[in-house]
Amino acid sequence: MKVLVATEKPFAAVAVDGIRKVIEEAGYELELLEKYTDKKDLLAAVANADGLIIRSDKVDAEVLDAAKQLKVVVRAGAGYDNVDLEAATAHNVCVENTPGQNSNAVAELVFGMAVMAVRNMYDGTSGTELKDKNIGIHAFGQVGRNVARIAKGFGMEVSALDPYCPDEVIVAAGVTPVHSVEELYKNNRFVSLHIPATAETKKSVGYDLITLLPKNGVLINTARKEVIDEEGLAKALRERTDIKYVADIKPDSADALKEEFGNRVFFTPKKMGAQTSEANINAGIAAAHQVVAFLRDGINKFQENK
Repeated sequence: MKVLVATEKPFAAVAVDGIRKVIEEAGYELELLEKYTDKKDLLAAVANADGLIIRSDKVDAEVLDAAKQLKVVVRAGAGYDNVDLEAATAHNVCVENTPGQNSNAVAELVFGMAVMAVRNMYDGTSGTELKDKNIGIHAFGQVGRNVARIAKGFGMEVSALDPYCPDEVIVAAGVTPVHSVEELYKNNRFVSLHIPATAETKKSVGYDLITLLPKNGVLINTARKEVIDEEGLAKALRERTDIKYVADIKPDSADALKEEFGNRVFFTPKKMGAQTSEANINAGIAAAHQVVAFLRDGINKFQENK
């Protein structure tokens, strides 16, 4: 059997070495497709692959049509909206992610941006501290739990909203459960977004929620750009000149927002949350183990297209 690692943005060399070790020790062949710029290269490479490991690479119906032998796709990372789940199910292909492997890296970035925001983007003016401030975590998954851990180290008051997470789990982490999105935004000077981009959540964070933030509120988005209603965001920033928005996902209207609101907004040039050597290695090797577990033993613990 052959496992293809197709990464337009390659894994670190040490991660590739680890992936190769896992795949080859299982008796499978490894093929690398790195830094490709033409989809045709992916279509050709996946034709005889049994397993596929990707990062932010898109796996749509066309790719799945070309992958006649494909049995499993593992997205090295928590998000998997770059994979067409319905098409994968139709092709009888298991789609998995690697939750938790990038979570600390993303959580640390939250606070890198939070500190930058309250220090006025380091423009030389006086800022504020995070200590004793309230932070609300919008979705209490692996990243959210790491955000809570770090926030407590800063001496912050932490609450979280997650209808899919039992209150007792949130409380056990030393965090206060919140039961409405309005309450989360109204009572926290900082809100850290960790919701996925789904039909329900796309454009769900806009004017009405953002303007609920207390004075000098900061909205931090390391999730997905699609969850933000960009017109509503601009309107909120226009009316509430004390609010700031910092994101690990460059919005479609980034240039216009930057021009109008200056250092009240900040966007990384590309998605940077998982861009640490540790996360890169962890996610890649976890993906390799999951591909082997599925191909060899049919284990699908992290399957997302059930």
